[in-house]
Amino acid sequence: MREADLARVVVIEGRSFAAPWSESTFRGLMRRPSASLIAAERGGRLVGYYAMWFAAHEAELGDLVVHPSYRRKGIGGKLLAHALQEAGRRSAKTVFLEVRQSNEAAKALYEAAGFSVLSVRRGYYSMPKEDAIVMHMKLGEEAR
Repeated sequence: MREADLARVVVIEGRSFAAPWSESTFRGLMRRPSASLIAAERGGRLVGYYAMWFAAHEAELGDLVVHPSYRRKGIGGKLLAHALQEAGRRSAKTVFLEVRQSNEAAKALYEAAGFSVLSVRRGYYSMPKEDAIVMHMKLGEEAR
């Protein structure tokens, strides 16, 4: 992800979440060497992205988004595969993420990749208030 991508990222983020991350959040992550922000393009147009950060031997996938018009075309799966490769490259042993309980498509994507439910954070999300499902995956155990 480049600084020039941020305007488009913020639009996609706003169309995807009730409480979207701000441009300053993305800018802050872009300055952190312990973070990885990757954008996906199709036909020269930014259509998705992820943000992940690392500490010790753990990675957290904080955001993985595909523009609503480009969903169910394999882009999310490719972004997730790239994120898992990056986590391995950075010596992460475990990858964590949180997903809204109602986000069935995302949960299915993560489960197909080898993630499993670790716990539930009650009332974690707002607008609307909803539980977060905490998922994790030990690298090397992903689905084949």
